[in-house]
Amino acid sequence: MRTGILNMTKTQRTIMKKIGFYTLLAIIIFAFVFPFIWMVTASFKTQAQIQSTKNLFIFEPTLDNYKNVFFNYNFTRPIVNSAIVALTSTFIALLIGLPASYGVARFGLHKLGGIVLIIRFFPGITFLIPWFTIFNKIGLTDTHIVLILSHLFLNLPFIIWLMVPFFEHMPRELEDSARVDGCSVYGTLIKINLPLAVPGIITASLLSIVFSWNNLVFSMVLSGMKTKMLPMAILNFITYALIDWGALMAASVIITIPILAFSFITQRYIIQGLTAGAVKG
Repeated sequence: MRTGILNMTKTQRTIMKKIGFYTLLAIIIFAFVFPFIWMVTASFKTQAQIQSTKNLFIFEPTLDNYKNVFFNYNFTRPIVNSAIVALTSTFIALLIGLPASYGVARFGLHKLGGIVLIIRFFPGITFLIPWFTIFNKIGLTDTHIVLILSHLFLNLPFIIWLMVPFFEHMPRELEDSARVDGCSVYGTLIKINLPLAVPGIITASLLSIVFSWNNLVFSMVLSGMKTKMLPMAILNFITYALIDWGALMAASVIITIPILAFSFITQRYIIQGLTAGAVKG
């Protein structure tokens, strides 16, 4: 057998390597994709079909779980609340974070950048009790404002930290040319740097929206019935006596689809954003 392996031609060895690579790749992809496939199929099953190991993919589908989610659990309000908080906090974080990251990169404010990064390392649960005490006294609990501010506190340092390498690796010659033509610092940022940083901006925006979309800790303490967000709404399907698996899977699909759709639409920019700054030049 050893002699046979040694006698294999270079083409045969290349083919065997490719077969091994793609086999391993298929196993890894299946391990990551299967839970999502199971979640989608389970959302169209009854409670009995979900708990049964028979007919994993062959069954009579039903839309009762989705009807149950929207009509019995009123899932529309949490979707709207999550969208308002995620989009608004990300938008404000971009308005503040992009000029701040440009200043850190261009004017050598690396100590400030280090402080921002340290703030990002603190877990959000550290600030929950002080925030709840303060906002409860001024009557802002169970409002979108308190949730937007709390999410902004985490999204802003992340956007600054992510965008600094983009501005650091942009050629200064373009900015110098704009300055010669009479463009101000802010004009250079808006007209030159931001268009070049579109991949990074899209990447930072998507990740910030995902953080807000999936954040459970803040909504558990700072929200109420009026501002309940999606992670809190998911808990409605879990009770002491029963877990409504069908509705839980349907709600999970509803939560996942918007993020997946936006990721597929912007995947070209996300790849550029994640790899930008790896090689300078």
